Amino acid sequence: MILRVATPFDAANVREIYRPYVESSAISFEIEVPTVHDIATRIASVLPTHPWLVAEDGRDILGYAYAHSFASRAAYRWSVETSIYVRSHSHGQGVGKNLYQALFAILRVQGFREAFAGIALPNPRSVRLHATFGFEPVALYERVGWKLGNWHDVQWWQKPLREAGNAEPTEAIPMSELENSLVASLLVS
Repeated sequence: MILRVATPFDAANVREIYRPYVESSAISFEIEVPTVHDIATRIASVLPTHPWLVAEDGRDILGYAYAHSFASRAAYRWSVETSIYVRSHSHGQGVGKNLYQALFAILRVQGFREAFAGIALPNPRSVRLHATFGFEPVALYERVGWKLGNWHDVQWWQKPLREAGNAEPTEAIPMSELENSLVASLLVS
C-alpha cells in the first residue's frame, strides 16, 4: 500500500469510492453524487492549507482521508474536521488505519490542536476506527438528517492532536509550505 498526497487528477477515483456512500447509505448526507469536477475542486481547495491523502495499491485508489477547517471563525483555526472513506472491498485491510496515522502525523507537524469527526449513525465501523485513534464522543445531534426514508443521528467525536495548554499557539503551517521530504517521511505505511 502506498500513501500519497492527493491531486485533483485523483477526482474520478475518489468519486467512485465516495459514490456508494452517497447513493446507498446514510454515512454521507449528500443526496447527489458530486461530479468529478466538484471533487477535483474540493481537493484543490483543501490542499493549500490541509492534507488530503490517498492510499493506493499500485493500480487503484483504495481510500482517502482529509482534513479541513472545523469552522470559519478565526478562533477555530487550530481545529480541523476529518473525513475518511475506504473502498468497500478494502475494508479490514488497514487502509483506514494507515491513512489516519499519516493524516494525524501531518496535522501535528502543521501545529493543529484538535480534530473532530461527525459520524452519521449507525456506523459501527467508523465508530470503532475513531475510538481506536483516541477520538471520544462529545455531542449527539438527534434526528438531524433525513436520508433513505429515515431520520439519522450524527455523533461528534473529538481527538486532541497536541497537549492542551493555555499558552498562545503558533500559527499552523499551511500544507503548501511543508517540505515535500517531510511529508513523504510521514506517509510511510
